[in-house]
Amino acid sequence: MSQDSSNTDQRRDDLAEEDIASAFLRDTEVVEEAVEDGKKVRRRGIYLLPNLFTTSALFSGFFAVVAGINGDFTAAAVAIFIAMLLDGLDGRVARMTNTQSAFGAEYDSLSDMLSFGVAPALVAFTWILQDIGKTGWVVAFLYVACAALRLARFNVQIGSVDKKWFIGLPSPSAAALVAASVWTFHDFDADALGFKLLMLLVVGAAGVLMVSNIRYYSFKEFDFKGPVPFVVLLAIVLAFVVISVQPSVMLLLLFGAYVISGPVLALMRKLKRPAKPVG
Repeated sequence: MSQDSSNTDQRRDDLAEEDIASAFLRDTEVVEEAVEDGKKVRRRGIYLLPNLFTTSALFSGFFAVVAGINGDFTAAAVAIFIAMLLDGLDGRVARMTNTQSAFGAEYDSLSDMLSFGVAPALVAFTWILQDIGKTGWVVAFLYVACAALRLARFNVQIGSVDKKWFIGLPSPSAAALVAASVWTFHDFDADALGFKLLMLLVVGAAGVLMVSNIRYYSFKEFDFKGPVPFVVLLAIVLAFVVISVQPSVMLLLLFGAYVISGPVLALMRKLKRPAKPVG
């Protein structure tokens, strides 16, 4: 009799656990509206593959923060570049597998805020900007705030701007410039006052350029699926070889050139405009 009672209690406990698990899954499920075949549908759940890339990018950004706090600035800079690579893959994977979603877009934006907003500013601050005092953390905060504003503006402008151009410096490129600067200057033990002021300028300028109206080429017109001449692949291989010789310096030159290209092209367009007749 006691055995039957024990079995009944066990079944009751199992059913209670199943109810709790079912309730938890139901209450935490992601439900979003999507348009499929011209009709609005309610879709439950999230797509795993693209969000795995986003989670990996988020992890890399957090690792950069931890490494910067621990004084391992080379590892922190490398982690930011890894986050940049993963961030470029998640969107492409979503489009290739037709797994785009509003949840994925929001998750990606929050990941970018950590990896390309907080992480570069904190790494730069813990390495050298803290030596400048209040000015150092104010400029670091300026960068973080500009990254947040840049991401918010990008999200609301999707679909309303020319895909050929970014309006303002993209946050991954700004983060790459800061990370490459920290990586390069730290490798050369550059801690003189001149380098501190230069780093202050780099971080501040990267932040301001993110919220500017200066256009940057997006490279979204390149067709990666179509055939290309053999020399293109050869050039890519040579680029990898050159970067591997001195990664920090080469990446700094590469992203430095991209950052400068925006203001230079804007100035060239302004100079080419015909002068307005007077009177």
